[in-house]
Amino acid sequence: MNEPHRLASADLIAAFDLPAAALVNQRVPKKLLVENGAPTTADRKLIQERIEEITWVAALKPASIGVPEYRDEQRAYLELAVLLVDLREAGKVSRLAELIHRAIPYPVLLILADSDGLMLSLAHIRWAQKEADKTVLEAGYPQMAQIGADKGNPDFHLRESATSAEDAFLQALSLRNQPRADLHALYQGWLDTLTALQAAAITGCFAQSENAEQTTARRIALHRCREIDGEVARLRLAAAKEKQMARQVAVNMGIKALLAERERAATNL
Repeated sequence: MNEPHRLASADLIAAFDLPAAALVNQRVPKKLLVENGAPTTADRKLIQERIEEITWVAALKPASIGVPEYRDEQRAYLELAVLLVDLREAGKVSRLAELIHRAIPYPVLLILADSDGLMLSLAHIRWAQKEADKTVLEAGYPQMAQIGADKGNPDFHLRESATSAEDAFLQALSLRNQPRADLHALYQGWLDTLTALQAAAITGCFAQSENAEQTTARRIALHRCREIDGEVARLRLAAAKEKQMARQVAVNMGIKALLAERERAATNL
């Protein structure tokens, strides 16, 4: 990894404002991830070829951060882990993040650094229904956002015009600004902060949700905006290949309708 991204990683970690008692800063062997989080040969190859280094940055436990543990019928949050993963090259970051979240038995604040910048990934976990000793991702996949880059995957890209939104996001990450009722509430607070950043990637303005209902509405709107973006991209490609004028007009009208729907969905961000 080049030096600018390492500095950005340090800045992002510093933004969490974690107490010294929580810091670990130990290297994690890749073989542990391969053994616990790679169900296929392709996944094992992905981990071996793409990951340069894994660092266990911090262990957030009741004793180290003063936040109680959380238990219910679906999960036990005894600690939260902060991991930094340096990647050898960009690409397939979403799959790598999913594998890492699945491999770690604790909720993870996962930072991935590649040539495109930094990605922050979070995912709630719960007990697997048929295997009591294993956990699964609650939503099936992690929530991710890109930070501090001017290129890369457009799904996670924070626009240059939203630099102030990114600064506000970094300030909001501080442990002091998050709910502290228990570790589940704390992790949910960071997840909600990430959702606010994802919304800012579209609106250009960072603002925390006022309540759980607004957060849910934001996530639904974000999902629909991404669906529409994918459909618009597909239709634009089809329009470029279409030779019949009438068909081109029809496709373009469909695109226009989708963009109008996207604009309406974005009002909930």
